[in-house]
This record gives sequence, C-alpha cells and structure tokens, in this order.
Amino acid sequence: MRYAASFMPTKAPLPMAAQAFKEAPEHAREGEKSLSDFALRFVAFAPALGIAILLSFAIFQWFAAGGVTLLERAIVALVGLTFVWISFSVITVLMALVQRMTRPCRLARTGRGPSERVALLIPVYHEDPASVFGNANAMLQELARGAQHDNYALFILSDTRDPELAEMEERAFFSLRQNCPLGMDVFYRRRLVNADKKVGNLTDWIEGWGGAYDAMLVLDADSLMSGGAIRRLTHELSADPEAGLIQSVPVLIGAQTLFGRMQQFSNAVYGWLLSEGVALWAQGEGNYWGHNAIIRTRAFAQSARLPYLRSLRGKDSLILSHDFVEAGMLRRAGWRVKFLPRLGGSYEETPQTLIDYALRDRRWCLGNLQHLRLLGARGFHPMSRFHMLQGAAAFLLSPLWFALVLIWSVLGMMPEMITQTYFVPSNPLYPIWSGADQTQGWIYMAVIYTMLLLPKLIGALALCARGDIRRDYGGAGRFIATMLFEVICAIIYAPIMMVQQTLAVFSAVSGRAATWSPQARGVEGYDLWTTLRFHKVETLLGLSLSFGIASGTVPLSLLPVALPLLLAVALSMLGSVSIAKAKLSWMRLESPHALRVPRIVKRANEERAKMQRALETSEPIAIAAE
Repeated sequence: MRYAASFMPTKAPLPMAAQAFKEAPEHAREGEKSLSDFALRFVAFAPALGIAILLSFAIFQWFAAGGVTLLERAIVALVGLTFVWISFSVITVLMALVQRMTRPCRLARTGRGPSERVALLIPVYHEDPASVFGNANAMLQELARGAQHDNYALFILSDTRDPELAEMEERAFFSLRQNCPLGMDVFYRRRLVNADKKVGNLTDWIEGWGGAYDAMLVLDADSLMSGGAIRRLTHELSADPEAGLIQSVPVLIGAQTLFGRMQQFSNAVYGWLLSEGVALWAQGEGNYWGHNAIIRTRAFAQSARLPYLRSLRGKDSLILSHDFVEAGMLRRAGWRVKFLPRLGGSYEETPQTLIDYALRDRRWCLGNLQHLRLLGARGFHPMSRFHMLQGAAAFLLSPLWFALVLIWSVLGMMPEMITQTYFVPSNPLYPIWSGADQTQGWIYMAVIYTMLLLPKLIGALALCARGDIRRDYGGAGRFIATMLFEVICAIIYAPIMMVQQTLAVFSAVSGRAATWSPQARGVEGYDLWTTLRFHKVETLLGLSLSFGIASGTVPLSLLPVALPLLLAVALSMLGSVSIAKAKLSWMRLESPHALRVPRIVKRANEERAKMQRALETSEPIAIAAE
C-alpha cells in the first residue's frame, strides 16, 4: 500500500534512468557552442577577477610600506576572496543594464511549436491547504481564459504526515475539483512513506504518470503564476527542441512584516537587473531553482535521476539542494537550461521573520555546501560547476566577513596597537593602518563601498526612470526615501545575518542533519524566550564586543557591528512587526507589485479566502487508503 489517498488518472509509467557522478552519460547530446557565449562570459568574469586582484595588490602594497605582518596578509586574502564576488555582481548588473538599453522589448517572440501536454505539479508537505488549493484554483482560472493551444492538468502531490492536516487536504481537493473551470483535470495523491523527500515525491510521479505528459511545470506550495506566464513557458519549451528546462524568475509577494518587506523590496527593485545579467552570461547553461520552471519530462527522466552521495564514513546521503544538480545533469546530457528573466507573472512568498529566514538558510546551506563535493564530477559543464560553486559561496562569504571582524578585534587587543586608530565609524569593515597614506586609504574605502552599493543604486535608478513606477510611488521622492530606508535596515540587520549564516556553515560542516520542515509562511512572530534562545550567540558576541569597546581593547569603529548583535533579540522581534499599514508611506517598504497588485495575486487572495470558508463549513471525510 503506497498511498494513503490517491485520486489519480490511469498510470503511464516513465522509467527514470540511473545516473552516476563518476561517469558521464554515454550518449550525451552535443550542445551548441557559440563564440558569443564565450565573449559574454569573458566580459562577465575577467573584469571581476581583474578588479579583485588589483584591489588586493594595491592594499598589499599599501601595507608593505611598514612591513606586511601575518594578520595583514590574512586581511588581503580575505578582501580578495570577498571582493571578487562583489565585483562579479557589479559587472553582471552593468551587462544587464546595457542589454536593457539596447534591447528594451519585454520578451522576444519565437515561433510556435507543437501543442504540449503539461502537468502542473505542486509538491506539499505540512502546508496550509486553503493557501495551496486556493492558489491552484486561481492559476486554473487564469489558464481557462483565452485560446487553449496546450493541454494542462494539475497534480497536488502530498507528503503530509499529520492526519488532521491530511484530512483537510482531501476536503480541499474535493472543493477544488468541484469549483475549478470546466475541462481542467485536477488530481491528488498522498504518499504513505516520504522516501527521499521532495526528490522522491517528484520521482514517484514521473515513474507512475510522467509518460502521459510532454512537460512538467514544477511549483512550490507558495508558488503563483499567471496564465500568461504558464502559457509563455510552455510556448518557449515547445519552440526550442533543444531546451530541457526553462526557469522563470519569481518575484516575492505577500510580505507584511518589516523583515519580509525588506526582502520583497530588495527582490523587486534590485534583483531584476541581476537576474537578467545572469541570464545573459549563462545562456543555455543556466540554473534551476526548484520551482516556477518548466521541464521536458523525458529529458529529465533520462538524465536527471539523482544518485546518493557517499559520505566519508561510507553512508549514503540524499542531495538536499537537488535543483542545481538536476540542472547540471540535464546540461551534461546536452539539454539547454535557460532563464527567462523578462517573463513576468511568476511569484513566490518569502519568510516573514528573521528566525524563519535563518532556519530556511540552514537547510539551504547544508544542501549548497554538498555541491562542493560535486565540482569534480564527470561530464558537468563548466558553467554548471560555477552555479554550484556560486551557491556554496553565497554562504561561505559570511564566515569570511566574520573572520575579518575577529581579526580586527584581535588587532585592537594587541598592546602595541591599542593606542593606534585602525577603524573609523563610517568604515567598520576595512582598516586604516597607521603610518600609511590616509588619502590612499579613503580611496580604497570609496572603491569598496561604491562597489557594494552600485548594484542596488543601478537597479533602483533604472526602475525609478520609468514613469509608471514614479507614478505608483507618488513621485521619485517617495521611491528614493523608501530605497534609503531599506538600505539602512539592510545595514542594521547585516551583522545578525552574518552570524546566522556563519552558524549555518559550521552546522553543515560538523555534519549536523537539517530537519525537513515546511517553511513558515504566516506573519506570526516568536515569543521573547524563543527569540532569546535563537539569538543567544549574537547577543553574547554583542556583549563581548561592547565590553571590549567600553574598555578600550576593541576599536570604537566596530560599534556599528556590536550594537546590532547586542540588540539582535529586539531587532528580530521588531522585524516580525507588520508595517503594511504604517502611517509614513516610505516606512511601508512597498514594492511595485504591492502598489499595483497583479490580477493573478488578487484572484489568488479571493480563492484562498473562499477555500478557507469551504474548509470551515465542510464536514470531515473518511477516505479508504489505496
């Protein structure tokens, strides 16, 4: 008995071929090699690496005037390792800006291929049924509008273990099936054994029913896509027989709290150019983020079944961040993996509190660091390896920043250096060494801070240049004030996130298992005791740094780092406060999508409310297991 509940169509098995990392596929398709792809990647990578090397060399020469100590060499190394990623982000955004200026159209049209049979797959695990099934109905309603060139079916694939929640899912399924548009097929099944988590959930569907569908559009429990976006993804896959996966770029929606709206505003205002730049240099060697993407079903079954990773102790372990690896496996089999950053109509939610965000980061960190073991796997394209390296580096940068803070603290405690000033309040992250040319030091600081802020400034100014955005905000002044408020908030919360990501890395390296728990999607915060326990490390570090500053053994310039850590509990609780109705408009951190709510979001809110009422009024049901 494999399923606790199953309301599925006739089986159409599609075997998934076993894969291995020690050997490449024997009959991999030859991907197209383009000189323009090489040129774009040279433009993206070479300047970023060159800028980081030049800055590191310049700082080394600056230190060399008084003799380079071991700690100074460590500073140079850490600056180089962190700055190369900062430079790469700047170059990526600049490439996207040039692309936007030269090709302003939203999305180029391509020829239409044959009609496709597409399965919309929503894997769920202990999620709110009203939200999941309400969103699903909204997407089906959208798909029912207009001409129907392709055939769609919706599958809710549940791994929920809680009996009460599972019973609510079944009632929500019956309500959805009764109220969805005519001609739309809706199916549901719940596994008894949650083998291999989400990977196993999707594998189970492919091996049981994948043969009946040309493509699968994978969604998360909080995913939402407009009918136009779904049809456009289908169109692009049909028009490109070499494409194995096409990834949309989801926009964050639904945030109500201060911390949630910080993420939402940053994603909408700064992230759009970054995603377009990534698409530009990635070309057909893009990446997969696990949701809001369409995949050619047979290509995935033939090339992307994940083998287990063998640990140093000889134990098999599941690959947690499976999406990056699956994209690499599709590409090594010769299939193109593409981004569509200009698609629009693709949405997801974000954690509403700092604690929930950090917990999600811990799960992602363990999975992303697993990718380091796959960098030498056979057959992967160099760009696929880079995506995996970049995912790991996103977490490894925090321990590097943390190491810089510790080194500066140690330097301040050294007797021969206590009387010297190495830091200024405006620059808590980089030292000004005595005996060196102070003007030169300020030039280095200006370069570093300019590069750190440049991606945000470019994205914000490019967006502010649009008349419709200025009108939505009531003028450029309000938009700029909102942007400045977000930047200040990001600076305040940065030390806390640095410590939390450092803890996530140490936890992953030590081999502590990440629990498979659903993402918290509500706006409820945590009580004082829970918050204090969660942020005890930041609080202790903040106390230590503050004591050192007060006693004169730690540079005063580390106060901007010490204070947020000392106040981590208060800031975490403040981040969970709803600001959606704040009196000052710029404090609401409203993104363009919050000011001009898309039709699919409005429809989803209505359908979620309807589903919630249906669940509250309907009677419990008893369903026999299959």
